[in-house]
Amino acid sequence: MNPPHTEPGPPAEPRRARGRPRKTADERDDGNRRQLLLQTAARLFRQQGFAATSTRDIAAAAGMQPGSPFYHFENKEALLASVMLEGMQRALATQAQALATQPADATPEQRLRRLVQAHFAVLLGPDSDFIPVMLYEWRSLSDTQRGDVIRLRTAYEATWVPVLQALQAAGRLRGDLHLVRLMIFGALNWSAQWYDPQRVARGGATLDDLTDTAMDLFLQAHAAP
Repeated sequence: MNPPHTEPGPPAEPRRARGRPRKTADERDDGNRRQLLLQTAARLFRQQGFAATSTRDIAAAAGMQPGSPFYHFENKEALLASVMLEGMQRALATQAQALATQPADATPEQRLRRLVQAHFAVLLGPDSDFIPVMLYEWRSLSDTQRGDVIRLRTAYEATWVPVLQALQAAGRLRGDLHLVRLMIFGALNWSAQWYDPQRVARGGATLDDLTDTAMDLFLQAHAAP
């Protein structure tokens, strides 16, 4: 028996592959390009200042087309805010990693030393332009941008509070803890103005030397009477 006659239907649509579409090479490189722009912007903002640096300068230094920064950032101010947020996120990660390597029974003095070491590494170590830009260009942010950075900075500084409280309870720190914390950060951050890592090879102070000096400066040699 012959099958009934039927009209041919439309060709079947090709089956879609499961999952997300595969990214193109340019799309896969977007994250790298963004990081390169942040790194370059941080360096130029620190060397030349925010006002004196254009997005064209940043694109040229990164080997990109003049309009490339606007693919990743709305404007130069948004790029500056992203530099500062990137700096604080790196600082938080460095700080967390430094403390995670300490034994659970580390003394408050040992914990402070590790915090100071991590802070100097973020401030003065390789790729360390991000935090100095935050220190120098703070007023260039909008109120909203400043609030975003403050939240990360508050989380970063909060880690220091119980360590300083323990040191004060042991008589190793004196004075109002809020003021003590501000003075400590002020002293540490000022090193970005004068420290030259290139002098280390010629016998200059290392980051460990700075840490030792900072600890001697901040802590009382003996318990308070």
